[in-house]
Order: sequence, then C-alpha cells, then structure tokens
Amino acid sequence: MIAKPRSGAAPAVTGRTSAPRARHFRGSLGRFATGVAIVTFDGAARRHGITVNSFTSVSMEPPLVLVSIARTARAHDELSGRPFAVNILGAEQRHLATHFAGRPGPEPRWVEGATAPRLSGVLAYFACTPWAEYDGGDHTLYLGEVVDFDYRSGDALAFANGAYTTIPESLLGMEDLL
Repeated sequence: MIAKPRSGAAPAVTGRTSAPRARHFRGSLGRFATGVAIVTFDGAARRHGITVNSFTSVSMEPPLVLVSIARTARAHDELSGRPFAVNILGAEQRHLATHFAGRPGPEPRWVEGATAPRLSGVLAYFACTPWAEYDGGDHTLYLGEVVDFDYRSGDALAFANGAYTTIPESLLGMEDLL
C-alpha cells in the first residue's frame, strides 16, 4: 500500500527542489533530536548493520516498530523479508554508530539472537520478524513485529544539528509511571 499525496498538497521537497532548498530542508529536519540505532540482520552472504536515526514505535498490540532505510544503503536490498534487530545505542557507543555508517573500526561484539543477530551491550534492543514494507521515496519503511526486547540503564546516544550528543538517563523512560 502506497499513500498518495492529496490533491492540492504542497510540492515535494526533493526532486523538483533546488539544492539550497533541499539542504535547508535537511537542516530543518536536523533540529529534531533523535536517538541513534543500528539495524542488524543476516543477509544472503554475510551479516549487516546499518546506522539509522529514523526509528519509531508503531503499535503496542501487536508490538510493531518501524525503521526507515535509505535506498542508497549498501545492504538496503538484502533487508527485504528478513528478520532484523534494532539496537539502541548508549552514549558510550558512538564508535558503533560510525562503524556501521561507513567508517569501520574494530569489529563489534555480536550476540546470536534467536530471531536476528544483535550487538552486545546496547542500551536496548528489539528483535523483529518482518511485518510490512512501504515505499518512502528515497527510503523504504520496514515494519517489524517485535518478538524479543530488553534494555539496560545508561545514557542514550542522540543526534541533533548534525552532531552526536547525549540524553542523560534521568530524562529517559516512564516505566515507573506505568
């Protein structure tokens, strides 16, 4: 199912937009602080990880999450139809974000999950089976049904205004309020 813009909607920002306007749009989006996550999965020939900051919960029943993956990501095409894990990074794990964003460092430690491989020591993880995929312009929106998850204490790695930052644990979560 692909949603179509309603008639009379504003023109798309990319494609028909000048480069300066596209940069301004990207800069405007960058003002929204996001967490940093890595989507991990086993491809046809090898294991993959993709750094993302576009991750959100979709549904509590069934438990669904969404990740948005750029079509230009090398592993984009291999994710289709495969189980995956979303690994939420702690503030001390910036090296993992850069490793899977194309600046490789030391090989990370992996955990062999029952559904999909995940990274060791992350702030939280969500192991998912494929639910749906949607066209998202220059991205694909992958929905996964969460079949396993957990979290630990610690500060979160965040991204805002083109730079990494930290969200202190004291500002995270509402578990105690529920």
